[in-house]
Amino acid sequence: MPNVHYIAHDGNETVLEVEPGNNLMMAAVFEGIREIEGICGGCLSCATCHVYVDAAWADRLPQPSADELRMLDEVAAERRPNSRLSCQIEMREDLAGIVVRMPDHQS
Repeated sequence: MPNVHYIAHDGNETVLEVEPGNNLMMAAVFEGIREIEGICGGCLSCATCHVYVDAAWADRLPQPSADELRMLDEVAAERRPNSRLSCQIEMREDLAGIVVRMPDHQS
């Protein structure tokens, strides 16, 4: 099963196996990664699952939708060019090893 490297703002890394088809936010929330809140449950309405996708992986993801871009305007931490909402990143086999970094706060 493909894995995801979640790196907290303090450098602490958690590696999780994520079933293809699941999104990165749900995997993190179910495993108790506190840096990803996911308050809306993945409904694209809260921006509390904000992550920074490492550059090596950014081009492998689909472009963010207009709705995701609007929600990224609402993130609590610094928005960067590689900012994404982890609820919108669906795990696929070709994303095995993806690295996402979490900001120091979500809300």
